[in-house]
Amino acid sequence: MRRIAEFLKVSENIFVKDLSEYDNSFDVEKIKEFYKNIILPVRATKGSCGYDFFAPYEFTLNPCESIKIFTGVRAFIQEGWFLACFPKSGLGNKFKLKLDNTVGIIDSDYFNSDNEGHIIIKITNESDKILNINCSEAFVQGVFIPFGITESDSASGIRNGGFGSTGKFKI
Repeated sequence: MRRIAEFLKVSENIFVKDLSEYDNSFDVEKIKEFYKNIILPVRATKGSCGYDFFAPYEFTLNPCESIKIFTGVRAFIQEGWFLACFPKSGLGNKFKLKLDNTVGIIDSDYFNSDNEGHIIIKITNESDKILNINCSEAFVQGVFIPFGITESDSASGIRNGGFGSTGKFKI
């Protein structure tokens, strides 16, 4: 196996800023407590390809509800690779849990964004059951995948942002 990436926590300041801007029901001290709960993604077994992402705080998703989960995690990824994020298989089967962008794509240059490459997962419960995720429970998995480029590729843009940021570049 090639070692091509490393998971790190975003800074406490970024985590507090991001989560408090999204959900003002949490006070800063509570968010700092969540920050302490962040567990970096790990593989469950030697044969696993996916790295489990763990909830840094508990959340409930009613049927047909969506939520953004601020993982507090960033990934340093070598060029030529990306991280693809998917719901955990069991949650997908039991709750029809879906990532709102179908598959989360974390590019290697996201690490250097102003938000430190904070991996934010937006999910929807498409079942008719209530989904409860406890703090430190795995809910998403990420798989590192290599990619190629065309012979004539000349991309030179510099990323600064997450969802939809690469679509802002002019060709």
